[in-house]
Amino acid sequence: MKPPRNLKGSSAISGPRAVRGVERGSLTVRCRYDPGYERYVKWWCRGAAWNNCRFVIKTTGSEKEVKKGRVSIRDNQKDRSFTVTMEELRLDDSDTYWCRIERTGPDLGNPVEVTIDPAPTVSISTLATSNANMFTAPVAPKENQGQLPLLGSVHFLLLVFLKMPLLLGMLGAVLWVNRPLRSSGGNPEKNQ
Repeated sequence: MKPPRNLKGSSAISGPRAVRGVERGSLTVRCRYDPGYERYVKWWCRGAAWNNCRFVIKTTGSEKEVKKGRVSIRDNQKDRSFTVTMEELRLDDSDTYWCRIERTGPDLGNPVEVTIDPAPTVSISTLATSNANMFTAPVAPKENQGQLPLLGSVHFLLLVFLKMPLLLGMLGAVLWVNRPLRSSGGNPEKNQ
């Protein structure tokens, strides 16, 4: 399969120069390529140096999605683009990556600077006892809303440290007000 001839100064592959993600979230990078490269293998590698970036994942030359660990790649040959999705992002995923097309001779490539930001936190102040306690719960990225573990849930923390003590305090007050009077020997009619 012979690739098309490119005009001088044009690139056969393009993509974003930089993308940002949030820790524990996911991000997708879409790289486009010129006509004639539909059946070529596309790949994603990591490292600033073009000639020795570390292989991460590659397509099979078809449109079938390939998944390896936290990364997947899919080629859309009709649209002449391929997408790479990185999931469960970690801070140390920040680096320079490359969208590449494998071919005879030097591969074609486009660098993408990936930056992963720390997950934001929310502080909740509660007065479960006479001392104020500070609790911090992670906020999930939009892609993972509703998937926080039970102990990391803001609602769970409010339930345990605010609603439950309040409910137990109210129950205790009701029981204390309605307690039998001991001085009357358990007969409330004698006191009236």
